[in-house]
Amino acid sequence: MNQEERREKRKKDTQSAVIVVAVFFIVLAVLIGGIVFAVHKFVKPGADKPEKNTESVTTEATEEPETTPVTEVSDPLMDQAMQIAAGMTLEQKVAQMFMITPDALTGVDGATMAGDSTKTAYTQYPVGGLIYMAKNLTGTDQTTQMLTNMKSYSQEIVGIPVFLGVDEEGGTVARIASNSAFGVTDVGNMSDVGATGDSQNAYNAGSTIGTYLNTLGFNMDFAPVADVLTNPDNTVIKDRSFGSDSQLVADMVCAEMQGLNEHQILSVVKHFPGQGATAGDSHDGAVSTDKSLDDLLANELVPFQQAVNNGASFVMVGHISAPAVTGDDTPASLSSVMVTDVLRNQLGFHGVVITDAMNMGAVTGTYSSADAAVTAIQAGVDMILMPEDFQSAYQGVMDAVTGGTITEDRINESVARIIKVKLTMA
Repeated sequence: MNQEERREKRKKDTQSAVIVVAVFFIVLAVLIGGIVFAVHKFVKPGADKPEKNTESVTTEATEEPETTPVTEVSDPLMDQAMQIAAGMTLEQKVAQMFMITPDALTGVDGATMAGDSTKTAYTQYPVGGLIYMAKNLTGTDQTTQMLTNMKSYSQEIVGIPVFLGVDEEGGTVARIASNSAFGVTDVGNMSDVGATGDSQNAYNAGSTIGTYLNTLGFNMDFAPVADVLTNPDNTVIKDRSFGSDSQLVADMVCAEMQGLNEHQILSVVKHFPGQGATAGDSHDGAVSTDKSLDDLLANELVPFQQAVNNGASFVMVGHISAPAVTGDDTPASLSSVMVTDVLRNQLGFHGVVITDAMNMGAVTGTYSSADAAVTAIQAGVDMILMPEDFQSAYQGVMDAVTGGTITEDRINESVARIIKVKLTMA
């Protein structure tokens, strides 16, 4: 090979080497680019977002619960009620969970005055409320003086008001208007009011009743009746109900509530979950409905739901069993399913749950006064109305607390609800 050929060969070798090196670097660059892309895409997703956005999200996530709490909502009135309850003895707190007749308090049949013996009895049993029957009410001056004295005793002994209630529905149930000595106008049966289809008439009835009850010194009325009359054979509710249309009844109930409340009369919406579909009388024995919960929600419970939505302070639970809902024949007043699951949780009621009179056959035929009171409280009830034997019922609850069957926290829960309502009366 001559010199010219050797020079040509070296030139070609150099070009080949350059090409190889160039290809090598190109391939290397592609590989590195692929690796970077893969790392960017699969190892750190979202890393291409500006860092300040990530910090912003982190800040919001950690600070939001502090600035806008969801579950912890302060209720100054409930806080005050809890403080008052904390300063009471267990005996006083348990007594607050009962509403009884003046006869049951004093041992006097047909008590018509509140004097020294009443004060002594109230000092021992400072019950949350008293309910007055027709035999306790003889006239304006007598009633006013009796109720004025009770208000004074309650403030002196426990430092809070006492519920002073009466069954004054109008028409067939009117302790005051049915007595000519009081000289007031009977607003008539609610069935007639409902038949007008105008809720203004229900408001007028509530306002009329509220006016004369307030003048006499009452602060609570066991009305309105929220039962939807769906059984034409029902003789217990009948003329006491606004009618058979659930929405009409709901509107009437809320209108009457407004009329009562505007005259400082607390209304007690009754008889949950609705007695209008039944045929029996819980005064005499067991009464039941075969309605499912869906059926009740679509009809009987409509007035109760609307009353709850409109700020009802009290709901009375009747002694009506609903086996299709609870699975057994336990009266609603003693059933945790009806009181806690349905009334509290499903309907969202946070006020005071009070039983219907516990001296009715639907309760006394199966339960002792003590067992009925304890079972009702375990079910979620706040106040026991008219137990057959008050002292026995009271002691039964005391024994249940000291024995651990009912916790004192459970008692405090109900007493705080009761006191909260009383603070709105002051």
